[in-house]
Parts: sequence; structure tokens; C-alpha cells
Amino acid sequence: MTSVYLFAVIASFILNFFLIVPFIDLLYKKKLQRAFQKTKDVFNKPTPIFDRFNKEKKGTPVGGGILLSLTTIFVFVSFILMYWFLRKKILTNYPSIASEIKIVLFTFISFSLLGLFDDLNKIFFWKKNGFFGLRFRHKAIIEAGLSLIISYFLFNDLKIQIINIPYFGVFNLGYFYMVFSAFVIFAFANAVNIADGLDGLASGVLTFSLIGFWVISRSILDVPISLFIAAWLGGLLAFLYFNIYPARIFLGDTGSLAFGATFAVIGLILGKAFALPIMGGVFIIEIVSSAIQLFGKKYLKKKIFPVAPFHLYLQNRGWEEPKVVMRLWLASIIFVIFGLMIAFMK
Repeated sequence: MTSVYLFAVIASFILNFFLIVPFIDLLYKKKLQRAFQKTKDVFNKPTPIFDRFNKEKKGTPVGGGILLSLTTIFVFVSFILMYWFLRKKILTNYPSIASEIKIVLFTFISFSLLGLFDDLNKIFFWKKNGFFGLRFRHKAIIEAGLSLIISYFLFNDLKIQIINIPYFGVFNLGYFYMVFSAFVIFAFANAVNIADGLDGLASGVLTFSLIGFWVISRSILDVPISLFIAAWLGGLLAFLYFNIYPARIFLGDTGSLAFGATFAVIGLILGKAFALPIMGGVFIIEIVSSAIQLFGKKYLKKKIFPVAPFHLYLQNRGWEEPKVVMRLWLASIIFVIFGLMIAFMK
């Protein structure tokens, strides 16, 4: 059976590898490119350090997430239909295969559409809406709403309401699970979005983290999740070839928001809520450093760090972009190994 999943990875890789160059040309033709203008943070304050390190990325196409989202869905649905036509049993740990597939696809598509709207706003209505496309609070409200809907599906359809903490036991959160899972989904959507600031950083770290979750999904024989990760990984590997420094294409919010939210949902469906922040450790560092900085600016009226998020701090210390990315990749590998160790503890 493992060969089927590996075939899905290869099929997705080949499909994306042959489509991505024409897709990049299309993005240039439609002028879906990163613009450059002096930016401001959520408090409407200038961000000169961010500007200094990102001005050279002007003109690079934004929208890799559009292609990856479409091809991942296509490959995943194709393999699910293949199972159905061949009358092969689709193993899962939940009563309803349809509900599991519905939750993953709803997360992937809904956050992709939100990210696409934000990307288009940034590119075509920059002066009207500022750096964040949507105003930050409006975007956060929509993300929170989507996260709560997905959390309700997890709770109501899949009957998930427990978390397992190794050595401490299993805890039934009841209705509070919906609040907990919504927070996790919201946090990871934004964490991957923040990490998508350097060439190859978010896509590379996500690739390593997904390999870890693929190992877990295979160990518990969850076919839908295993197939989805396989289809997703193939696309990410092809995309990464064009996204490493100097990047020829960026994910954009279309990819980063959807990928972060779906990554969190997969961790929750696999029942590895405790291992999730460990395996996505680099993303956690990115969002926590940003959150601390925002807290300091708003409530202490001063910066806690010279600059945030963490990858920008390293750049400001003099690290070259490829060095930052490669070392955070290595950190991610260690996080994934540690997360797998935690996940398999009884």
C-alpha cells in the first residue's frame, strides 16, 4: 500500500513541475507580482528594517499557492476516486470518511480563498488598503470565524474532544475543545503566513513537518490523510525547486494561510495536538516572536526585540538569507524528530 502513496507524491510532483513555469509566465502576464512600497505594521507604524530586506523581491510573482491548492485537490480527489472505482477499502479512524475528507478540503479551500482575496488586494488596491490588503482586524475576524466552523466540524462530525498528553494522560475537553482547536488553527494559519517571508523558508519547513505527519498517518492507517499529505508533498517539492533563493515565485497568502490552517487540522485529526506545536516548532517561534513584539508595542509602548519575527531578527544580525533558511530547515528536522518521539509515546 505504501507504493500508492509514493505514486501520489510522484504524480503530484510531475504535474506541478510541468505546470509551474507556464503558471509563472501567466502570473507575469496578469501582473500578479510583489509590489514594493514603504510598509506599515498593524499599528500603522513604519517598518524600515522589513523594507530594507524585502525591496529586492519587488516584481517576483505571487500566487504559487493558487497552483499548489488546485493541483493538490485534483491529485487527492483523483486517488480517492481511484480507490472507489477499484472498490478498495478506505481505512480511517473515524465513522465517516466523507466527514474527514469534507473537513480537510473545506479548510484548504476556504483559507485559500481568503488568502487569494488578500493577495489581490495587496497587488491591485495597495494604496487604498495598506500593506495587509484586508485590514488586519477584519482579516483576523474572518480567520477566527472559519477556524470556529472547522472546529465545530471536528467536534460534531468526527466527535473529537480529547487531547492526549504523554505521561499525563488523556483529557476530555468537552465543548471547550472547539475553542482550543479554533485557536490552534488560527495560530498556525498566521504562523505559516509570517514564516513565508524568506525564499524557501515556509515551504521547506512545511515539507519536513508534513513528512512527520505522513509517518504518523501511515502508522494509524488513515488513508484519506495519508493520500492528502502525499498529494500535497509532491506539489511542495516541485514548488520548492522554484522557491529557494533567489525565488522565482512566492506562495502568497493564498498558500500560506491555507497551508498553515490545514497543517493544524491534520495534526488535530491525527490526534496529535500535543506533538503539533513541536513538529511545527519553527512556525511557533515565528508567531510567538511576532506576538511578543506586538504586545510590547501596544501595552508597553516599546519594542521587546530590535525587530520581529525571528527570521527577520537573524537577518538584522547580519545572517544572509540562505543561511537563515538552511539553519531553520535543520532546526525543523530536529523538531520533527522530537515531535515523532512524543507522538509515539504511550
